[in-house]
Amino acid sequence: MKRRLRALVAAGLLVSGTIVAVALGGNASADTQICEQYGSTVIGNRYVVQNNRWGTTAQQCINVTSTGFEITTQNGSNPTNGAPTAYPSVFLGCHYTNCSPGTNLPIQVSQISSATSSISYRYVSGAVYNASYDIWLDPSPKTDGVNQMEIMIWLNRQGPIQPIGSPVGTANLAGRSWEVWRGSNGSNNVISYVAPSPITSLDFSVLDFIADVRSRGAITNSWYLTSIQAGFEPWQGGAGLAVTAFSAAVNGGGTPPPTTPPPTTPPPGGAGCAVTYTPNSWNNGFTADVRITNTGSSAVNGWTLTYQLPAGQQVTSAWNATVSQSGSTVTARNLSWNGAIAPGGSASFGYQGTLSGTYSSPTSFALNGAACTRA
Repeated sequence: MKRRLRALVAAGLLVSGTIVAVALGGNASADTQICEQYGSTVIGNRYVVQNNRWGTTAQQCINVTSTGFEITTQNGSNPTNGAPTAYPSVFLGCHYTNCSPGTNLPIQVSQISSATSSISYRYVSGAVYNASYDIWLDPSPKTDGVNQMEIMIWLNRQGPIQPIGSPVGTANLAGRSWEVWRGSNGSNNVISYVAPSPITSLDFSVLDFIADVRSRGAITNSWYLTSIQAGFEPWQGGAGLAVTAFSAAVNGGGTPPPTTPPPTTPPPGGAGCAVTYTPNSWNNGFTADVRITNTGSSAVNGWTLTYQLPAGQQVTSAWNATVSQSGSTVTARNLSWNGAIAPGGSASFGYQGTLSGTYSSPTSFALNGAACTRA
């Protein structure tokens, strides 16, 4: 069983997916038709192709080839201020207990020596959709349920739709520039890379995108890559959209992560500290990335950061820390893997919240009870 919560057009909007069962079929020959709502099959004895019509009751059919699939019927139509109708896709790895044949996923990021992929799309006009490549990661070697981190690569966006969250900058990856969005759908965190113009084919290193997400403090090398998949999210129309070719390979042999000392109960005082607070806000919500830097001479083993949010702000979800709010007071505590901050080192976390009124940032912070400077 699974619950799908996919990209939304309104920042911070939550849409409940449908509880579904996925059946793994046999190896597909050319021109295999799948109209079953959550039907799937195997191609090349290596990848799974799934219809995954999770957001509508209207019929959707795909024609599965030896190298990909084409949407032949898509009768659903969802408003562009909500969720898409489906996510027909092809994937390598494990997706809600459905694992591709012979896969070595999940695999710890630190153990990956290379992860490469190639994708080719065929587009149509007159439909509202995105062409999406997904990379899923989790702190545990998960083969079922929702992963905590979703990386979405938007190779084509048609119509008035946008990723979850809000823009947080740009990145140069796979030989081109991408607009980066960050947010949460209430079930998992999402970082999206949006191409400024349609891309019909791409050969790239999956590790480049994973490394960029890691540099943003969203994951660590101890997390697990569980699946990579490519397909379409149609809102309106979409017949004729096709993944004409898909390949992916993940190889082990990387370097094991260093052992991190377990966090201890935060001491009453703390080393010198500086806090960098980077917000992004829109009319009724905001995200914030917070970086704590140890400016003292001794290590911090276990941290608690406290501060006051201005009126009208309420935390709704967080990543890389346990974040709670009582009144205006926010308390952020380290997780099991990021409690140690060496002198000169830093730890980062982030969160999303709702906003009423004009946005402003907090002005003072305390680490383990000691005041920090604002960087």
